[in-house]
Amino acid sequence: MATEVLVPPLGTNVDTVTIVTWHKREGDLVTAGEPLFAVETDKAVLDVEAPATGALQGVSANEGDDVPALSRIAWIAPLREGEASREGEAPAEPPSRIPDALTDPLPPPVAGRGKGKGERRFSSPWARTLARQRELDWTTLEGSGPMGAVVARDVEAARPSPRSPATPLARRISDATGTDIGRLTGSGHLGRITRDDVLSAGRPAETFPLTGIRGRIAQRMLRGATETASVTLTTEVDATAFVEARRRHFASGLKVSYNDMLLQTVARALSEHPHMNVTYEGDVAVMHRSAHIALAVDTDRGLLAPVVRGVDAMGLAELAAATASLIERARNGEITPDELRGSTFTITNLGMFGIDAFTPIINLPECAILGVGRIKPTPWVVGDCIGIRQAMWLSLTFDHRLVDGGPAARFFQAVARAIEAGG
Repeated sequence: MATEVLVPPLGTNVDTVTIVTWHKREGDLVTAGEPLFAVETDKAVLDVEAPATGALQGVSANEGDDVPALSRIAWIAPLREGEASREGEAPAEPPSRIPDALTDPLPPPVAGRGKGKGERRFSSPWARTLARQRELDWTTLEGSGPMGAVVARDVEAARPSPRSPATPLARRISDATGTDIGRLTGSGHLGRITRDDVLSAGRPAETFPLTGIRGRIAQRMLRGATETASVTLTTEVDATAFVEARRRHFASGLKVSYNDMLLQTVARALSEHPHMNVTYEGDVAVMHRSAHIALAVDTDRGLLAPVVRGVDAMGLAELAAATASLIERARNGEITPDELRGSTFTITNLGMFGIDAFTPIINLPECAILGVGRIKPTPWVVGDCIGIRQAMWLSLTFDHRLVDGGPAARFFQAVARAIEAGG
């Protein structure tokens, strides 16, 4: 009896997902438990395992398609008695347990065989995706992750095969357009020729659809800008004591970032001003007791905002460990959809890019977002004298439907004063 291949539900708020890639093609023989296809939702890429052993048939969703959760996109025909599961191998044994694509939507790192006989290897989903894009065999790489697992940084550090100077997509586009790859200069990883190199060689501009992650970011930014009564306040604060506090933490052996200190500072201010720790859900404003703060992270795949939960109950060392883990997994493509939901406030920091002040867009359904600019030496009036102080610009965008200007300004003032006092 054939087994349906269903799109797994990846969360209560996820209605559709995007098919990123099929690891198998129609007619291929697959084994229960091996990665069958990858989906993208809420800015996370996850592999889905084959629910049975057999031949893949009836594929109805292409790479790049948006498909509803729980919809059937293929089916797996059982192997006939005596049929080999792979060319040259013995017939496949019935699996002791057939993974269910509905109950097992988030598979653990995939195990494979390395060069050594019997050596068991593991890799993250994003590492395998990068390896496929760069035509690398991840099982041959040295892993630096837990239990020796191959992670994204291991793939990025590996050199591509000298026989493959271009990505597979770049070669397909060049075949379709008649572009001579040999005459192009690659702008990709380690000089590889990418699709952008091929497209730019044939025409002065490129169009691309706003689908997948880019499409979801576009929709959320548009909603945040049009569905709220947004107001932005800006102020410049003396962050000299804030900078000195971080230096003292480092001297004591506690490696913290400015973002870690800002998270703690904002959480304390939210406790004192709970009217800012609010989300707008339907026609009801919900005031939260705990501070669940999202931290905007710039990644190769787009802007992600993983959530640090219960910041108000965490010490600085615990907070630094939590944010470091979330940021690393976000940039490696290993973050889960649940870790990107449920925030009550957001912090976005563009200081590392030399930005002084900007107008952040509210991350719905939250009430407010704090934008942080760079810290730089600035002439500052101290008493009756002018000295050089470490100045920082802050920008607070809030939803005027949920809070008035006065309460929002008092919260903003509390954050500024805490920074001036050292956090």
